[in-house]
Amino acid sequence: MMISRIVAICAAWGLAAGAVIGAAPPPALPPVPEGLGVNIHFTDPKAGEMKMLAEGGFRIVRMDLGWGGTEREKGKYDFSAYDRLLAALEPHGIRALFILDYSNRHYDGGASPCTDEGRQAFARWAAAAAQRFKGRGILWEMYNEPNIKFWKPQPKVEDYVLLALEVGKALRAAAPGEAYIGPATSQIDFAFLEACFKAGLLEYWSAVSVHPYRQKPPETAAAEYARLRGLIDQYAPKGKYVPIYSGEWGYSCAWKNFSAEKQGKYLPRQWLVNISNNVPISIWYDWHDDGKDPKEAEHNFGTVANPYFAGREPVYDPKPAYKAARALAGELRGLAFSKRLAAGGPDDYVLLFAREKDVRLAAWTAAEQPREVVIPASRGRFKAVGHLGEALAPLAADAAGLRVTLTDAPQYLAPEGPNDLLRAAR
Repeated sequence: MMISRIVAICAAWGLAAGAVIGAAPPPALPPVPEGLGVNIHFTDPKAGEMKMLAEGGFRIVRMDLGWGGTEREKGKYDFSAYDRLLAALEPHGIRALFILDYSNRHYDGGASPCTDEGRQAFARWAAAAAQRFKGRGILWEMYNEPNIKFWKPQPKVEDYVLLALEVGKALRAAAPGEAYIGPATSQIDFAFLEACFKAGLLEYWSAVSVHPYRQKPPETAAAEYARLRGLIDQYAPKGKYVPIYSGEWGYSCAWKNFSAEKQGKYLPRQWLVNISNNVPISIWYDWHDDGKDPKEAEHNFGTVANPYFAGREPVYDPKPAYKAARALAGELRGLAFSKRLAAGGPDDYVLLFAREKDVRLAAWTAAEQPREVVIPASRGRFKAVGHLGEALAPLAADAAGLRVTLTDAPQYLAPEGPNDLLRAAR
């Protein structure tokens, strides 16, 4: 059963809310593509949509579970739309990340919870949701970007902390085996995050989720992840390892100096950078373009275009980002990240993935111009695949190693036979 598989994956990652893992080393990363996902904006997928999403390699969807829309009458909850969504996801082995978010017109004048009454009502609602869907591998995320405009009338970390603590206690009482994460900040807001940690939220959270948006290359997030890792370790309860999740992050084709082609290169680089920085979950924003205006940034984050074509396959036109997601998932499927190999300079990335005797490489450069590097490998031929899944000219390693020209688009390299040097490097 798909539900059993999803729950087993959660257990393997130590995602239960009370899971305590040794502070060092962190747990092993999941195999590709189990930690890769995408944001959606629906509870009722169109015909053919789930099939296409799953074929893109996405194994998690992140979706709002809005308070106002599910508690329309005080104390009465209607989660039927999410019953339908889970029923559509689970046959494809896709997990849900549900965002517990926003306000309710019945409490605090429709503002984000800021009184004891509002916080307690939100916590009762959140506990009811978790109890209804417990045991199905869901990640429960505490709000969406509360450090910016989504917290009404204006961000106030003290109010967010009080709400998140109230929800943490309620979930622990009602559904203690569920994974509870937060705070889903816009970018990596260190001041907001540290306030959460100081208040004791790492006692309740299974992971810290952030949205590392930027218009710079994905590789620039590495230094921020390292700083955040240090901050988490400083405040986490003794003996508890709390991972970092990249809960929402994408690049719009409508931004200056961006294009669909560049977006298609940045998606796999983003995911690979996250994996190499021990970030086990990466959620791309978002599934399909939210509109048709080529100049509107919010309309152009999707991996597929906006128009839906009923009865056609595929039901959406794939953008390069979709093809890149599918290629990464396909070429590295079932393999887990091992290490970054020393090859070239600091801008050159050669990542080793392995499963038992099977080894593969993902390689690219963040430099503006192509770079030739020599990768330590035993003699032999290598299959090469481009970032969109296209076959590249095969390569051969000689006594010096595997000579490769890296570009700004990842390529996937697989030895055609046993390669002792790469196996030994795992």
